[in-house]
Amino acid sequence: MELVRRVERWAAPFVLVMTAVLLVWAIRRADGLGPIMASGGKLTETGAFFAVFVPSLTGAIGFWSTLSLNMPDFTRFGQSQRAQVIGQTVALPSTMTVFAGMGIMITSATVLIFGRVISDPIELGGTFGNHAIVGVAMFTVVIATLAVNIAANVVSPANDFANAFPSRIDFKLGGLITGLFGIAMQPWELLANPARYIGWLVGYSGSLGSIAGVLIVDYWILRKCALDLASLYVADGTYRYRQGWNFKAIGATLAGALVALAGMFWEPMRPIYNWSWFVGFGLAGGLYWLMMRGTVVTGPHVGVPRANVVLSR
Repeated sequence: MELVRRVERWAAPFVLVMTAVLLVWAIRRADGLGPIMASGGKLTETGAFFAVFVPSLTGAIGFWSTLSLNMPDFTRFGQSQRAQVIGQTVALPSTMTVFAGMGIMITSATVLIFGRVISDPIELGGTFGNHAIVGVAMFTVVIATLAVNIAANVVSPANDFANAFPSRIDFKLGGLITGLFGIAMQPWELLANPARYIGWLVGYSGSLGSIAGVLIVDYWILRKCALDLASLYVADGTYRYRQGWNFKAIGATLAGALVALAGMFWEPMRPIYNWSWFVGFGLAGGLYWLMMRGTVVTGPHVGVPRANVVLSR
């Protein structure tokens, strides 16, 4: 993880600076920011707008749900509660908003510069005639891909593999296994069709929303932001439940996911499916609260102050 920290420390600023350079080039080639921002929306009717907006919103939330669920893989190394709060509420949203804004403006500028939309940074880099510029652009894409994939897609499953089989798999081997699974899933097939990619995001966001609903209800509502630290490290503690399984949590998660994803197979449920993250989150969280209320004991004799929770793992 220390190597991951060092890589991210210089990779993120480097990619941000190079994207800003590309934005300056796009604005200059498009004769200013005004022409880029001049075009109006094409979805003028409310129904047509929401038909695109709602699945896109759900897909965007599903995209970020992966990182939000495995955020403790990173925050547990934070020096304090304040440090991890600033990182999650200030640094991450602000930088991603800036990146998204620059991406939209650069893509819009390609319509004016080349007469067609170029949203793929690799394809855009190939339009430059200078080999040195192409090389720098491709190097930036490689760094961005590695940095994003390590943080968002490798750390969490690598920890999962290592924790599931600690005597056989360490973090490094878990990362290699994750890479092999990633290749076997052929993610480039998802990117071949935008509709397929959005459909994939909407689909798994229902499952991730259900998991998030149970976790948030358990920690914030039922346990009042308190953890029994001793029970995290003993076999028969507070979190033992029934032979190590909380079947109420599993049932609530499955119920939320099934309802959220029903529209994938049954057309009358399609409107619910488009809101799959919200449906899964609300239904799973609500069911879990109904089944668990009154069974969770909280208090100073069990829990720890919220400020110490970030260090509890």
